Amino acid sequence: MKILFISLGCDKNLTDSEEMLSRLAEAGHENTDNEDEADAVVINTCCFIGDAKKESIDTILSFADRRTSGSLKALVIAGCLAQRYTEEIREQIPEVDAIVGTMSTADITGALESALTRSGKEAACFIEPLDRPLPAHHERLLSTGGHYAYLKIAEGCAKHCTYCVIPSVRGPYRSYRMEDLVAEAESLAEKGVRELILIAQETTLYGTDLYGQKSLHILLEKLSRIEGIAWIRLMYCYPEEIYPELTDAIRDLPKVLHYIDMPVQHASDRILRLMGRNTNGSELAGIVSAIREKIPDICIRTTLLSGFPGETEEDHRILMEFAAKMRFDRLGVFAYSREEGTPAAQMKPQITKKVKEKRRKELMLQQQKIAFEDAAGMIGKKLRVMVEGRVAGENVFVARTFRDAPDVDGFLFFESDTDLMSGDMADVVVTGSREYDLIGEEIRDDENESSQ
Repeated sequence: MKILFISLGCDKNLTDSEEMLSRLAEAGHENTDNEDEADAVVINTCCFIGDAKKESIDTILSFADRRTSGSLKALVIAGCLAQRYTEEIREQIPEVDAIVGTMSTADITGALESALTRSGKEAACFIEPLDRPLPAHHERLLSTGGHYAYLKIAEGCAKHCTYCVIPSVRGPYRSYRMEDLVAEAESLAEKGVRELILIAQETTLYGTDLYGQKSLHILLEKLSRIEGIAWIRLMYCYPEEIYPELTDAIRDLPKVLHYIDMPVQHASDRILRLMGRNTNGSELAGIVSAIREKIPDICIRTTLLSGFPGETEEDHRILMEFAAKMRFDRLGVFAYSREEGTPAAQMKPQITKKVKEKRRKELMLQQQKIAFEDAAGMIGKKLRVMVEGRVAGENVFVARTFRDAPDVDGFLFFESDTDLMSGDMADVVVTGSREYDLIGEEIRDDENESSQ
């Protein structure tokens, strides 16, 4: 069978997709990017916020007619939307042949076989309990180009923020065993992966369920020993769970990048309480200051949520002032999405879409000015970069610095007469900036040493 596999949503979803792709390939199926030649379609869905849910539903419906006409032999739906709305999909989208939950990726081959033999019956469902023990990750078919890969170190979440559906679709917090993660990372390195990006719904609690203590710093030390891995990047660190041994590891382990993704969501104490967050604005400012004091060149990425129920103009002003004072290196803002089944969905007053978007734009415009100024302030700095590709027809290469995570941050562009490939490392000096991106010149081996 030729399978068109569509992965929607976050990088955590992507690792599930890569495992399912590998299982399908092992069963003899062929992956295709051409929907016109596909015999079957598998869609790994997302439902984290309203826009993601709409994208997932629209994508399913775009193939439903082809399934009815017979040009497709099977339509399989997997992931978070499938987990959250199993019965609704069965009842309202009869073209779907099989449904695979978030804990059932190992069943993807059986789900496809069931889809092919459906014979007019209701869609087959493969839904395992959300609290099931986590097996070691299966071999993955990488979709990130091969020079970087995501390493999912835990599943589920124990925080229960009032706006979030993740615990209901991903289950309670469970860590993958350290020895299994190290083995997976070693396998990725053997395939040419240079950068490991550690992900989970929350990475900072890693190991608490298995080892009785926060163990992310121990995992980082073990991963740093793997030959071939040059960079290790941390994402999704809850601010209140960041601990001294972790920041020591970021500072002291040469392969661990001075980069941390730390979603704070808001700064108004009142809104943070309504959100079910475990910090207040003053504590958040203290956490940021402490990290920067220990690691002066740290790049801090965060996300904010605008228009949460009950958010007043005063709350918004507090958030604006907080973001201006903190001068986060990287910042994204999402408008609050009202998700049924969450406590926040019942809170009043709900903020209008117009006001939510207005506040989101104000935060982003303020951050844009900060980001452009900070990019200009990088001129003269020497950096080690990872090559992402080459501008067609030119000796100009696109690269990422330690400050740039794939897909969410910027790039550095530099000229080189060397025939560089994706994943190669180069030393550059920053000579200019262009909005969020940097421009640089390659430093030859006989020139000054570069820094991270």
